Amino acid sequence: MIKRSSPPPYVPTSEEVTILIADSGKKYSLILSIFRDCGLRPIELERATLRWFDLTRCLVYVETAKYGAARTLRLKTQTVAMLREYLAKHNFGLNDNIFPKVRTMRTAFQRIRKRTAEKLQKPELLRISLYSFRHYFATMLYHKTKDILLVKEKLGHRRLENTLVYTHLIDFRDEEFTVRAAKSVAEATTLIENGFEYVTEMEDVKLFRKPK
Repeated sequence: MIKRSSPPPYVPTSEEVTILIADSGKKYSLILSIFRDCGLRPIELERATLRWFDLTRCLVYVETAKYGAARTLRLKTQTVAMLREYLAKHNFGLNDNIFPKVRTMRTAFQRIRKRTAEKLQKPELLRISLYSFRHYFATMLYHKTKDILLVKEKLGHRRLENTLVYTHLIDFRDEEFTVRAAKSVAEATTLIENGFEYVTEMEDVKLFRKPK
């Protein structure tokens, strides 16, 4: 009997992740940023309560899912700022779930993805799912650290074999960018003078990038 191997999952580039986050509106920019920063499973974000987040130290204390291990993950400063703004609009208790159900997040993301792909004429964006952000997180973390045990810990895996599925060893060196936004001609001019190139415009903000 021949066992067919499944095709490898699609790992988005840094540029693709940045474009989707920028074009998602405040709520889903926050949600996608958390996925990017932490590599959470969608079901974990659904289960997240206010108690999980330490905004002062930019940390998330993730409880286990799929029999995995609990872990502590770090959020980017910009993500924490978006989270503070989001929480200020709601009256969540410490044990309340603060994000939508997975089905709701998936449906909203598919709508965002389709709109952005059509607007920018980038059909490859349609290959990206919520779980792709977990693949991206794992692959980038391994690329930066070359520490497979660290990746295993941050993904919450019990077995190393599970981690290897996510660590695709893709060389992203030519696809890592520093991204900046410009709201005025003066800001755009400064970015161009500093070697940034124009990418697209979203929500009245022009996005520029430069290879790291």
